[in-house]
Formats: sequence, structure tokens, C-alpha cells
Amino acid sequence: MRWNALLITYLGVFALSVLVRSVLRWLNIRHLRCFGAVVPEVFRDEIDKKTLTSMRDYTISLTRLGTIELIIEDIITLILILSGILPFITGAGPLKEMHPILSGILFFFIFSIGFEIIETPFTLYRTFVIERRFGFSTITLLLWFKDLVKSLMLSGILMGILLAVILALIYSIPAFWWLLAWGAFVAFQLILTWIYPVVIAPMFNKFDLIEDEGLKNRIHSLMDRAGFRFGGLYKMDASARSRHTNAYFTGIGKTKRIVLFDTLISTHTADEIIAVLAHELGHLKKGHVKKQLLGSILLSFIGFCLTSVFLAWPLLYKTFGFTEIIPYAGLFLLALIAKPFGFFLMPIGAMISRRFERQADAYAYNLTGTIKPLIHALKRLARDNLANLHPHPIYAWFYYSHPPLVQRVETLEKVSRNPSQQLVS
Repeated sequence: MRWNALLITYLGVFALSVLVRSVLRWLNIRHLRCFGAVVPEVFRDEIDKKTLTSMRDYTISLTRLGTIELIIEDIITLILILSGILPFITGAGPLKEMHPILSGILFFFIFSIGFEIIETPFTLYRTFVIERRFGFSTITLLLWFKDLVKSLMLSGILMGILLAVILALIYSIPAFWWLLAWGAFVAFQLILTWIYPVVIAPMFNKFDLIEDEGLKNRIHSLMDRAGFRFGGLYKMDASARSRHTNAYFTGIGKTKRIVLFDTLISTHTADEIIAVLAHELGHLKKGHVKKQLLGSILLSFIGFCLTSVFLAWPLLYKTFGFTEIIPYAGLFLLALIAKPFGFFLMPIGAMISRRFERQADAYAYNLTGTIKPLIHALKRLARDNLANLHPHPIYAWFYYSHPPLVQRVETLEKVSRNPSQQLVS
């Protein structure tokens, strides 16, 4: 490790990100403790005091565990970057004597397994203690372990292939590797999006065609009115793992499909389900998915371009204890270094996402001609998932991808009372 402007800048941004994150979490919990016993006026018909207490305690429990997890992750990150472990491992016999592509894959594999081992106790506690205490988790230890093994194998294979392609380009075409690697990355993302519903998702969950003819006909009618074509309408066995409820659109082209959690079907009325799907449909019809995809492609282009500059910068390696340029170690190092810088970009993405959510609400209203089912669905989703109804405004501004639920429902109820009023679109 060598003290210089690069190291000081990184440590300064790292410390600032930790401080901001800690203050935001403290503000959120303090705000929840102050106001968490008050049922918001718009939720009085759906939430009682007992449920509100569960909502508060659930949020606090998850936040506490997440805070401890992040502290440990921060400590390990600093140890990896500042202790000289990374240059020591790259200089070890087996890695130094291997082909650089194999060395890179093994290097990433070692640390991926290490991070997984550290994360596993927190995942277990979250799943089998917190989620079970609040009535969500239904998964067995055996099924959890099977999911873990499959996800590790799948991610190992997929990430190994992508990493091998990137490293091969770095070593074979050093001048323009980043441009080709960016193209490979985009293609990789699109392929995964295409195969996910038909190959990857069925490895973890069971998907059956929805048998309720009345619900199925209403959904098809909704999609026809919107001019949306899809490949299938499925029910997912979410209840085998959790009682949380959800619905989503997935896939592209011929693999495009609609998926409803079986927990959603069993706890919500057909009107509410239609409202939820109309909202999700709004994201597609308003071009949000395409915009997010284009944004991701643009950001990845910038990311690969900057990576190519820093990857060839000798000072990067000297600063953190390396005696030579080792591209695969540089990639790993840059991934760790970039994280605190990316933290401060989160509010931008959150603001864009919240605007998209408001537009999707407006689309659902215009498509269905009524707002009440969406209001009822949001209230029940909040209750069923024990959502935090009292987030601190600054915390919500920084992190929330959706408008805070109370604010969102208040806006919708204003339209319900005054249909001439327009939602933001």
C-alpha cells in the first residue's frame, strides 16, 4: 500500500459513504420509533395497531441485521484493499504459473466463495429467524440449501463464461478490448433476459398455467385493450418459500410472460390483481423497461470505458501493493473501489424510478377506468408484506424506488374523490 492522492480520495469517499449510510439508517429508525405507533389516516380501514406494531418491528429487525452485515462487509473490503492480501494471492505459486485467464477465474472464484461464506449466516438468520418470526418464511432448510447450491453453480458457470470472454479480450486485443467486452456484456444481458423465464426460473420454482377461467379471461381482456401480446400466464409456487406477495412481467420476444405469485392469487381479489397487472403493464407501455435497458447499456458503456483507462494505469496497482499490472486483479480491485462512488448515484436512479411508478399508476387508472382497486391492492400489499408506512423523507428520497406508500395512496385517493383530477403522467 502506498499513500498518495488516489488512496486518500478513495478512503475519503469510502468514509463519507459509510457516514451518510449510517446517518440515513439512524434517521429512518428514529423516525419510525417516533411515528410508528400512529396509523396513517388513509390506512385506517386496512391496518390496526397490532399490524402496525409488526410493521415497525419488522423494519427495525431487518435494519439492525442489515447494518451489522454492512459493517462486516466494510471491514472485509478495507482488509482486502489495504492489507496486501490481493497482491499476495496473485503472487502465489498456483495462480502465477497458470494461464492468466484461468488465474483470473480462480481468483474471482476464491473471493466469491469467501463472500458467500461470510454472507450465509446473515441470510440464514434473516430467512429462518426474522422472516419466520413475522410469519413470512415457509422454506425448509433442505430446500434453502438446494437453492443455494443451484444458485452458486449457475452463477459460477455464467460469470465464469463472461469473465473468461472479458479476460480473453483484454489479453488478445489490449487497445480495444473494452468496446468488444461491452458488446459481449450487453449480448449476455439480453440472452439472460430471454432465457430466464424458460430456463433459469423453472430451476427454482414451479410454474403452472392459471386455471381460474374468470381471472384468466379478465387478464386477457386487459391485455387486449392495451394491445399487449405475451407468451403465457403463469402461477408461481412462491408459497413454498415465503408468504410475500408479488406479480411481474418477464422475458422478451417469444419468452414474454406474466407471472403471479400463488400467494397473491389467494389473498387478493380479481379486481386488485387486475389493478396490479395494469400498473405493471404501464411500465411496458410507457417505455420504462426500454428506457431502463438503454440506461443500463449506456452506463455499462461508460463503465467499460473507464475500466479500460484505470486497468492500464500503473499507479492503481502500486497504490494497493502490486508490483506489476495484473488485469484480473485490477478488475476485482476496481469493483471494490467503485462501490462507495456508486453509492452517491443511488438517489438519481431512485428519483427516476419513482417518476416511472407514478406514470404507471396513471396508466393503470386510464386503462381500467377506476382507481379504487389499485388503492385496495396497495393497502393490502402493504399489510401483507409489513411495509414501512413511516419512512424518513430523506431516507425515502435517497433509497426508495417507489413513492412512500402513504403519499402514494393519498394521491390516488384524491383522484378517487375527484375523478376530474389527473395523475402525473
